[in-house]
Amino acid sequence: MAALDRLAVQPVAPRVVPERAMISASGVQKRFGGPKGLLALEDVSLDIAEGEFVSLLGPSGCGKSTFLRCLAGLEKPTAGKLLLDDKPIDGPPEKLGIAFQRDALLDWFSVLENVLLPADFGGYGRKAYEPRARELLAMVGLKDFADVYPSALSGGMRQRAAICRSLLLEPRLLLMDEPFGALDALTRDQLNVDLHHLWQRQRMTVGFVTHSISEAVFLSTRIVVFSARPGKVAEDIRVDLPDDRKLALRDTPDFIRYTHHIRGLFEKMGLIHD
Repeated sequence: MAALDRLAVQPVAPRVVPERAMISASGVQKRFGGPKGLLALEDVSLDIAEGEFVSLLGPSGCGKSTFLRCLAGLEKPTAGKLLLDDKPIDGPPEKLGIAFQRDALLDWFSVLENVLLPADFGGYGRKAYEPRARELLAMVGLKDFADVYPSALSGGMRQRAAICRSLLLEPRLLLMDEPFGALDALTRDQLNVDLHHLWQRQRMTVGFVTHSISEAVFLSTRIVVFSARPGKVAEDIRVDLPDDRKLALRDTPDFIRYTHHIRGLFEKMGLIHD
């Protein structure tokens, strides 16, 4: 119990302000369908420093994915300010990588060709980026599948390829919307480990949407808990766990303390009932 007592899982109130904010959201609101339409986000304020891994956690329909799409420049806030490097986000930023729940691999391209697509779309040319594409595939255990077509891959292998594609251009900002949500538990565990190792090596800034409390705790340096719609920041939690994380970490008292604390937040919101 002493170890648990030493770990203070407390809200960082009123707002986490990193020394240098790469992303700054202030009073962000998003409403769909005009002035009387659906209010998805209300008064979302948070700052994210370069190199942080920030998970957005909350119930279905709370606006997590909407906020991620605003960060990606795919949606515009109805009100408030959303800045990247002190400049308004008015479209997809440079050095952006995106991965969604659906891998969106093109079945008529090989795995390697799929990973190289961002170079094609950006006009950079495949040849210059092929060594990096092969390096990424090797990092996630797909070195021997570069010339295979996606139809021959398992779901987890397809998602690994999609993650490699999102990292090809060495993004500063990687946004992931439930990328492992459709996978079985064992595959999801392995991809959590793979993603953590990739983040350790690349140290890009990550915004990660998930419904899984344990996944958020395992991967993140911070967890932003959203309330039910309209989404607001219910709590902003710093995750003070070892930088080198293995699955066994989930059995430790410190890890369990975080998951219990977050589950308690959802119980207080009336989202979990015994």
